Amino acid sequence: QVQLVESGGGVVRTGGSLRLSCAASGRTFLGYAMGWFRQAPGKEREFVAARWNSGSTYYADSVKGRFTISRDNAKNTVYLQMDSLKPEDTAVYYCAATQSIVVRRTSNVEYWGQGTQVTVSS
Repeated sequence: QVQLVESGGGVVRTGGSLRLSCAASGRTFLGYAMGWFRQAPGKEREFVAARWNSGSTYYADSVKGRFTISRDNAKNTVYLQMDSLKPEDTAVYYCAATQSIVVRRTSNVEYWGQGTQVTVSS
Protein backbone atom coordinates (compact mmCIF):
# COMPACT_ATOMS: atom_id res chain seq x y z
CA GLN A 1 0.00 0.00 0.00
CA VAL A 2 1.39 3.35 -1.07
CA GLN A 3 1.56 5.98 1.64
CA LEU A 4 2.81 9.54 1.78
CA VAL A 5 3.10 10.80 5.35
CA GLU A 6 3.80 14.46 6.01
CA SER A 7 5.24 15.99 9.16
CA GLY A 8 6.70 19.29 10.32
CA GLY A 9 3.73 21.60 10.15
CA GLY A 10 2.93 24.05 12.94
CA VAL A 11 2.46 27.65 13.93
CA VAL A 12 5.14 30.23 13.19
CA ARG A 13 5.35 34.01 13.13
CA THR A 14 5.78 36.09 10.02
CA GLY A 15 9.36 35.85 8.82
CA GLY A 16 9.91 32.50 10.48
CA SER A 17 10.83 29.13 9.02
CA LEU A 18 9.47 25.61 8.94
CA ARG A 19 10.66 22.40 7.34
CA LEU A 20 8.13 19.90 6.07
CA SER A 21 8.98 16.27 5.47
CA CYS A 22 7.15 13.62 3.47
CA ALA A 23 8.05 9.98 3.90
CA ALA A 24 6.91 7.76 1.05
CA SER A 25 6.44 4.02 1.24
CA GLY A 26 4.88 1.16 -0.65
CA ARG A 27 6.75 1.58 -3.94
CA THR A 28 9.76 3.26 -5.50
CA PHE A 29 9.29 6.87 -6.53
CA LEU A 30 12.41 7.27 -8.64
CA GLY A 31 10.34 7.81 -11.76
CA TYR A 32 8.05 10.29 -10.07
CA ALA A 33 8.20 13.96 -9.43
CA MET A 34 7.67 14.48 -5.71
CA GLY A 35 6.30 17.73 -4.50
CA TRP A 36 3.96 19.86 -2.49
CA PHE A 37 0.60 21.50 -2.95
CA ARG A 38 -1.32 23.63 -0.49
CA GLN A 39 -4.90 24.58 0.17
CA ALA A 40 -6.04 27.59 2.15
CA PRO A 41 -9.57 27.85 3.57
CA GLY A 42 -12.07 28.66 0.84
CA LYS A 43 -9.48 28.33 -1.92
CA GLU A 44 -8.55 25.69 -4.44
CA ARG A 45 -5.58 23.44 -3.93
CA GLU A 46 -2.53 24.98 -5.60
CA PHE A 47 0.91 23.88 -6.67
CA VAL A 48 3.86 24.88 -4.48
CA ALA A 49 6.97 22.98 -5.60
CA ALA A 50 8.13 19.74 -7.21
CA ARG A 51 11.38 17.93 -7.84
CA TRP A 52 12.33 15.11 -10.18
CA ASN A 53 14.93 12.53 -9.33
CA SER A 54 17.14 14.18 -11.98
CA GLY A 55 17.22 17.32 -9.85
CA SER A 56 14.91 19.42 -11.99
CA THR A 57 12.83 21.60 -9.73
CA TYR A 58 9.75 23.77 -10.16
CA TYR A 59 8.29 26.43 -7.90
CA ALA A 60 5.18 28.53 -7.81
CA ASP A 61 6.02 32.19 -8.35
CA SER A 62 4.59 33.02 -4.94
CA VAL A 63 7.22 30.93 -3.12
CA LYS A 64 10.22 31.27 -5.42
CA GLY A 65 13.25 32.45 -3.50
CA ARG A 66 11.71 31.60 -0.12
CA PHE A 67 11.00 27.85 -0.34
CA THR A 68 13.44 25.08 -1.23
CA ILE A 69 12.47 21.55 -2.16
CA SER A 70 14.85 18.63 -1.79
CA ARG A 71 14.63 14.87 -1.77
CA ASP A 72 16.57 11.97 -0.35
CA ASN A 73 15.96 9.01 -2.61
CA ALA A 74 17.68 6.61 -0.23
CA LYS A 75 15.08 7.49 2.39
CA ASN A 76 12.22 7.93 -0.08
CA THR A 77 11.65 11.33 1.51
CA VAL A 78 11.00 14.80 0.14
CA TYR A 79 11.45 18.01 2.10
CA LEU A 80 10.19 21.55 1.84
CA GLN A 81 12.25 24.20 3.59
CA MET A 82 10.08 27.28 4.03
CA ASP A 83 11.77 30.56 4.95
CA SER A 84 10.53 34.14 5.23
CA LEU A 85 7.02 32.85 5.82
CA LYS A 86 4.07 35.16 5.30
CA PRO A 87 0.49 34.99 6.58
CA GLU A 88 -0.64 34.16 3.03
CA ASP A 89 1.39 30.95 3.25
CA THR A 90 -1.12 29.66 5.81
CA ALA A 91 -2.67 26.47 4.43
CA VAL A 92 -2.79 22.71 4.65
CA TYR A 93 0.26 21.43 2.81
CA TYR A 94 -0.04 18.16 0.90
CA CYS A 95 2.72 15.91 -0.30
CA ALA A 96 2.18 14.63 -3.83
CA ALA A 97 3.68 12.32 -6.42
CA THR A 98 3.16 12.31 -10.17
CA GLN A 99 4.67 10.78 -13.29
CA SER A 100 3.30 13.57 -15.44
CA ILE A 101 5.61 16.24 -16.84
CA VAL A 102 2.88 18.75 -16.05
CA VAL A 103 3.69 18.67 -12.37
CA ARG A 104 1.65 21.77 -11.47
CA ARG A 105 -1.73 20.26 -12.29
CA THR A 106 -3.59 18.73 -9.34
CA SER A 107 -5.46 16.33 -11.64
CA ASN A 108 -2.12 14.75 -12.62
CA VAL A 109 -1.22 13.79 -9.07
CA GLU A 110 -1.34 10.04 -8.52
CA TYR A 111 -0.65 9.91 -4.82
CA TRP A 112 -1.52 12.35 -2.04
CA GLY A 113 -0.56 12.60 1.60
CA GLN A 114 -3.06 13.42 4.29
CA GLY A 115 -1.84 16.99 4.74
CA THR A 116 -0.17 19.01 7.47
CA GLN A 117 -1.31 22.42 8.72
CA VAL A 118 0.97 25.42 8.46
CA THR A 119 -0.17 28.61 10.17
CA VAL A 120 1.74 31.87 9.89
CA SER A 121 0.69 34.53 12.37
CA SER A 122 1.16 38.23 11.74
